[in-house]
Amino acid sequence: MHEDNKANGFAVLAFPCNQFGAQEPGSNKQIQEFATSKYDATFPLFEKTDVNGADACELYQYLKTAALDEAGAEDIPWNFTKFLVDRQGNAVARFGPKTTPEEISAQLGNWL
Repeated sequence: MHEDNKANGFAVLAFPCNQFGAQEPGSNKQIQEFATSKYDATFPLFEKTDVNGADACELYQYLKTAALDEAGAEDIPWNFTKFLVDRQGNAVARFGPKTTPEEISAQLGNWL
């Protein structure tokens, strides 16, 4: 999705988080190596961060309040929750963990 749409100004930004079943236990370097070797990730991968709770980073504090989930809740229930942010920095959509990149790609024309 990142490679297919980057010419249009689209970018995937990844923020690893270990708050969901300890799925990201490694160091930032280990996570980067895993994502690039196993999944051929070419998008920016940021440092591990908290997305829920008192230590949630400011970006996720904003995203969660600007784009509630389908039940109207703020907290992120599981890894791979995805947010779509427009060029002005507005959170315009939120996708649950089970939403695939292909499903999101099919809708990108609405925002690019």
